[in-house]
Amino acid sequence: MSKTLLRFAASSLALACAVSAQAQTTPITPRTMIVMDGSGSMWGQIDGVPKLEIARSVVGEVLAGMAPDATLGLIGYGHRRRGDCSDIEVMVEPAAGTAGQISQAVNAMRFQGRTPLTDAVRRAAEALRYSEDPATVVLVTDGIETCEADPCALGRELDASGVNFTAHVVGFGLSAEEGAQVACLAEETGGQYFQADDAAALTRALTQTLAAPAAAPAVEPVPAPVVEPAAAPPAPCPCPRPACRPR
Repeated sequence: MSKTLLRFAASSLALACAVSAQAQTTPITPRTMIVMDGSGSMWGQIDGVPKLEIARSVVGEVLAGMAPDATLGLIGYGHRRRGDCSDIEVMVEPAAGTAGQISQAVNAMRFQGRTPLTDAVRRAAEALRYSEDPATVVLVTDGIETCEADPCALGRELDASGVNFTAHVVGFGLSAEEGAQVACLAEETGGQYFQADDAAALTRALTQTLAAPAAAPAVEPVPAPVVEPAAAPPAPCPCPRPACRPR
């Protein structure tokens, strides 16, 4: 092989190694969609305070502590029309730096419709391109599915077809029996179900589920092996005397 071909092969190998190393060390930005219950039942009270007011306050506090580059989005359901199972809206597209926008959108929700939580989670997964990239959905609901859909079946479907898809479910003021009917959505996707019966529990649940996972440590490139130079031969005898000759 000529020297030119050898140099070309070496350059190609070095480029391939560099691309591979970059792919291993560049983390994928976590993408999370909040699915917020906007149904009429959110007017129910906890310790004399409407659940919708508690949710607005807690969401604002938790998002205020998020990293500025966190990639978040928001879907609301049941907040525009009464009795309409198609009332699902992408209120904030998933993007970096949207925490403030999401807080404002939650404050603007009117809480008056039904609970199509299964289709809302499906819409969230699709907005996150769950079949192409890792994606997380955080569902906050104070009721069970009311639009003849199966959240457990959806969980299995999303887990089978997604790329590292996870759904967490926060049951806000749900009974144990009601919680069991929506917890399967989290269990089927490797997520967690949180029972939140007051503002403190809701804060803990959202803080834990919305916190971006720590980036994997950078992989240090493996240094090339050091080739030790061959030992130099002994110096020739500088003189012909017998005492100077090697023994």
